[in-house]
Amino acid sequence: MSAGDAQRAVRRISARDNPLLVRLRKIAQDPAAARAAGQVWIEGEHLCSALRARARPAALALLAESAADDVALCTLAQHAAQTIWLSDRLFAGVGGLPSPARIGFVIELPRDAAIDPDAASVVLDRVQDPGNVGSILRSAAAFGVTQVLALQGTAALWSAKVLRAGMGAHFALRLAEGLKPDDLSRLRLPLLATGSHAGVLLPQAALPPRAAWVFGHEGQGVDAALLSRCALAVRIPQPGGEESLNVAAAAAVCLYESARRGSVAQ
Repeated sequence: MSAGDAQRAVRRISARDNPLLVRLRKIAQDPAAARAAGQVWIEGEHLCSALRARARPAALALLAESAADDVALCTLAQHAAQTIWLSDRLFAGVGGLPSPARIGFVIELPRDAAIDPDAASVVLDRVQDPGNVGSILRSAAAFGVTQVLALQGTAALWSAKVLRAGMGAHFALRLAEGLKPDDLSRLRLPLLATGSHAGVLLPQAALPPRAAWVFGHEGQGVDAALLSRCALAVRIPQPGGEESLNVAAAAAVCLYESARRGSVAQ
């Protein structure tokens, strides 16, 4: 153990019923327990590296013993305030991946952020599939959106499946969830929406330089009352003849077009 490791309180746990390990399993596997504890488990080199790249803190790193000779993983673990070594068997019992990734972080669950009224935003209206939610977060981060606002009925943003699908996008975004439609009145940006029957095609639409894009429920789309509050609703051209796009695909197209228009204007 190096002097640096000694300062970071490195320890080993070998008993499955160790109280700390029992608590970590609950945080990793039970969303209600994680929210009650105010902590989140993120697993795998990619997510942990994304956290470090955004200079977000980690309270605890868990390493599997088979990672002892992996310099990259050992170095990555030093980002956390503490490190715990586990046998590979015990590590596999913590996370939910079919093939355990040998490293994971416990991070503090971010408090629900206050809405930034002027931030380029995505609004999620009851988007229920975690894969779709995570994919939309990835597109938002990629195309310069800085805030995602999830209305009630949307999949939990910090759930394990959304985290995996988001691939680190969480750490680049301001996230608020459990919101009601009236909370959107705090925004000083126009709301934009997509719809398969909207009259304006996206390429011809007059998009504002900054906006809040609203993406709705996989089957029902954007709620009618919320849609009526949108300054503009657009449809995406589909020359292949399909009725509609998956919500995550539609979000990627719309956010790319917004980013493209902004870069051209600059």
